[in-house]
Amino acid sequence: MFYLMVWKTIRLFGKTSYKYLLPGTFFFFLYLPWLGFSNKEHYTKFENLPKFKKSTLRDWMDALIFAVAAAYILRCFLFELFAIPTSSMESSLMVGDYLAVNKVTYGARVPMTPLAIPFVHHTIPFTKFTKSYVEWVKLPYMRFPKINSIERGNAVVFNYPDGDTVVLERQSESYYAIVREFETILNPAELAKLTYKYNSDAVRYINHFASKYPGAYYPGKGRDVVKKEYHVTARPVDKREFFVKRAIGLPGEKLEIIDTQVYIDEKPINNPKRIQFRYNVFDPNGLGLNSKKRKSLNINEDDKYSLYSAQIEEIEKMGISVEKIVDRKGERDPGVFPHDPRYHWNKDFFGPITIPKKGATVVLNDSTIALYEQVIRNYELHDLQIKEGQIFIDGKPVTEYTFAQDYYFMMGDNRHNSSDSRFWGFVPEDHIAGKVWFVWLSLDKFKNFGEGKIRWNRMFRGCKNE
Repeated sequence: MFYLMVWKTIRLFGKTSYKYLLPGTFFFFLYLPWLGFSNKEHYTKFENLPKFKKSTLRDWMDALIFAVAAAYILRCFLFELFAIPTSSMESSLMVGDYLAVNKVTYGARVPMTPLAIPFVHHTIPFTKFTKSYVEWVKLPYMRFPKINSIERGNAVVFNYPDGDTVVLERQSESYYAIVREFETILNPAELAKLTYKYNSDAVRYINHFASKYPGAYYPGKGRDVVKKEYHVTARPVDKREFFVKRAIGLPGEKLEIIDTQVYIDEKPINNPKRIQFRYNVFDPNGLGLNSKKRKSLNINEDDKYSLYSAQIEEIEKMGISVEKIVDRKGERDPGVFPHDPRYHWNKDFFGPITIPKKGATVVLNDSTIALYEQVIRNYELHDLQIKEGQIFIDGKPVTEYTFAQDYYFMMGDNRHNSSDSRFWGFVPEDHIAGKVWFVWLSLDKFKNFGEGKIRWNRMFRGCKNE
């Protein structure tokens, strides 16, 4: 409506051509004052304007512009379409599912970076790294009134919290995880502590960078090497990658994972019906799960041994046994949040940890600061320093902190193949984009059309916590 008024105002000065209307729309803050104060331009009342006869081409152009504007408004504030690129939510949401995401339920979020190419997220198509937006104008976080709050089990779409900084050549990975990786590779003392068995490609990868950047290790060497090796950029909140996960922990709750089971406030929660874990498969006949068997069971070819209960039952009927793969309690995974050696957590044994809640206060000390440093510094944008064991926020010594917004703990249903809050922490409220509404199209990339490529049974179904 605002831009419609801008167009009407420009036309009151006799400007009907696109060569005036389009620049005047994008630079109204300069063009409208110029029209008003210029001695060469004359204002005419609406009823005195000469009749303007549109050509057929102009009619089509006006209709196209209106359609684009209407679609952009719908996309921003009502619903948006997304595709599922990975198996992190299988089998609830599968690779090849196309989702309609409802932005009204949790309150539509006002774009924080409004000067952008419509319908393009962060990179201009057919370019490698060219941004589709400019940050000349930045709006604060604002959201329309919500219909419902996020409930446990909701499938939620949000901007990737760890995506504030991005390695453009490795956009599907966390920048901070890549930095930690290089800090380990370039630090012989840390590299010696790792007990993982590397394949030949990993060994060559490690040796390549260790030899390329010789010399003594210093804190931050990994970060410096990442910036030399790759293109690194920062992104505003609403231009970070979109993720879809299930809300497991809500603001203020205490969460713990014990032997793959999630506990909230010390009580086990109900698991999704199609929750998946990774299994070892043992076939006494040595045939294993061949391609034909996997297709019949709708098993993802990219993630062959992540299975849910119904698939396991069918596999066991074939005389094939399976064994769930579980990390050992107390065995620290350096890739798991909060990435601190004092916390011996992994994806199957995690926590306990209290999820930040708006208005709640947490005690800060040498131990708890590792859990909430990211929230305070990256999401609530305070200057946080630790000097001689004392914590300073915005230059003032503190022993506690009160959170300014709500946070959520998100997990994928494919628990052993999901990059989620276990690895990069909490999801802030201002990162929430919407709720998964339904699957409007589902294509199996591993099947041809004659084999059932279109998964009709998934069309127009939601993602319930069942």
